[in-house]
Amino acid sequence: MEIIQGNNKFYIGDEAQPEAEITFQPSGQDTIAIDHTYTDPKLRGQGIAKALVLKVTDYAKANNLKIIPLCSYARIVMERDTELKELIK
Repeated sequence: MEIIQGNNKFYIGDEAQPEAEITFQPSGQDTIAIDHTYTDPKLRGQGIAKALVLKVTDYAKANNLKIIPLCSYARIVMERDTELKELIK
């Protein structure tokens, strides 16, 4: 499944009604806040939500950004990985 970059989000499927998505908002000059992660129930358990979190962390690294993980799932994924934990603001 292809993960597509949209406006302040990454998603799978149709942008208007994605099968999975993660959204984030700018929060100051050098920070983004992940505020939502969703995976359609039929796709859960396949690692898609984690792949979306990793897409955002790659985006943050490439743009020298820190992340405020407001979404509880994103926070858990980031806190469990030493490298990703360093991105948390």
